[in-house]
Amino acid sequence: MVALLTSTLATGEDAALRAMFAARKSVFVDLLKWNLPIADGKFEIDQFDDQHARYLILLSDAGNHLASARLLPTNRPHILSTLFPELCEGAVPSDAASFEITRFCIDRSLQAEQRRKVRHQLVTAIVEHALSDGIRRYTAVTDMAFLQQVLSFGWECRPLGLPVANKTGMIGALEIGIDAVTPTHLARTGMWSPVPAIGSLSRRVAA
Repeated sequence: MVALLTSTLATGEDAALRAMFAARKSVFVDLLKWNLPIADGKFEIDQFDDQHARYLILLSDAGNHLASARLLPTNRPHILSTLFPELCEGAVPSDAASFEITRFCIDRSLQAEQRRKVRHQLVTAIVEHALSDGIRRYTAVTDMAFLQQVLSFGWECRPLGLPVANKTGMIGALEIGIDAVTPTHLARTGMWSPVPAIGSLSRRVAA
């Protein structure tokens, strides 16, 4: 199942959101050692987790977190514009039809084959959401290892500038174009993997 949620920091009692924030801490803080703020000692939540953020959360039938991603509108402050504008050779993309993919998170409890499966499902959900909501492009900041994966998925993708070194290694910014043929491109590489959505990806605003 895929849930599309929007929230503010006041909605932390939602089970899917709490599981996602806990999984983000496990991956980005405990495993990758990123220096990020932690809430209540167990949730990774930063300044971009506000009422404008959207979350795609892939859940098991039992409601457990499998994978998730945060989508940020680029016509508001977001990671690329606020923290890494130097990754763009030109202007940072910023318009109502562009969103930034952040915190792409696969649950650490999954085995390799499960991880591959839910990665495909999450990428598919990201594309399905774009097509249903008028999003024409995504941007992202990523390290070089994951950048190679993203480029291999089959969608239209281009770097926004040259990679630069930071504390975690080389990072770069990219832009992903989304249109009606994107599912076909992903299917050719074996990435396209739709899953049932809660309310056909209707937006649940947690309260």
